Amino acid sequence: MSTEATSSRTGRTGPAPGAVLLCRAEPDSVAPAARLLRERMLLTHAGEGWSVLVPEGRPWLHGEETVDRVMTGWATALAVGAPWPVLALWWDADRAGYTLASGFRRPVGYIWLTNGTPAGEDEAMRTFASRLALDPVLDVQSLDHLTKPDPGSDARARLRGVLAVLTRVGLDLPADLAPGEPTDRLREAARERPDARAVEGEGGGGTVRSELELVAGRRLSPGLPWSGDPKARTLALAQMAAGLPLAAWGLRHRSGGWFTAGALLLAHGALGLSYGLRHPRD
Repeated sequence: MSTEATSSRTGRTGPAPGAVLLCRAEPDSVAPAARLLRERMLLTHAGEGWSVLVPEGRPWLHGEETVDRVMTGWATALAVGAPWPVLALWWDADRAGYTLASGFRRPVGYIWLTNGTPAGEDEAMRTFASRLALDPVLDVQSLDHLTKPDPGSDARARLRGVLAVLTRVGLDLPADLAPGEPTDRLREAARERPDARAVEGEGGGGTVRSELELVAGRRLSPGLPWSGDPKARTLALAQMAAGLPLAAWGLRHRSGGWFTAGALLLAHGALGLSYGLRHPRD
């Protein structure tokens, strides 16, 4: 099977796009959160305390969206309702890169051109290391090396360098799910994993609240909308204020990833407000 694909936008031929979502949590915690994306994905272990989601890729394979935009939106949406970070890895004919999303903080990412030329901000690597609690000396030095010119390393090699650093915090991504493979091959490889499970949004039967409770392990923090904390209403309003422009931007630009992130924020905020009205504090 060929890994070459022609871009309908540019007419250029190059490696077909692919992407994975790495979650710093066990699959049982990731599955209910992933269902909120309403996308078909395969979920499997990726080391101690890590899971990997392999999407079907409809938005970039059969739509007009770019893989980086979709994956950034999905990572952001997943991280909003989860107490663990989400790392999106993506690649296409022109570039490769990552986006790290964690809670409500601004996502951080880095991009390399196909030939490995760095095209990101060095500070992004340091923020990446800090949010994943990596070693501030050894790991940061390894990541900084990936931001320097290196004629012998292409974009896929740069992403593999990022993964090599993450092995020190438990990540063990199967070799056949590593950067560089097209979406269909990634799906085939994930499907063959003995612990792989399909994650789909349709027919789950659960509510947004119940699934988010599962994500949090039912240990609700004071900031969650239905915790009863006085700050919950403020947080719910902030979620709606942030979600509305995100959803509108995603709809206007036909970006399913960002629309999902905005819609999830809106749903989460609306749920918190409605719960507060139905269950006022004494």
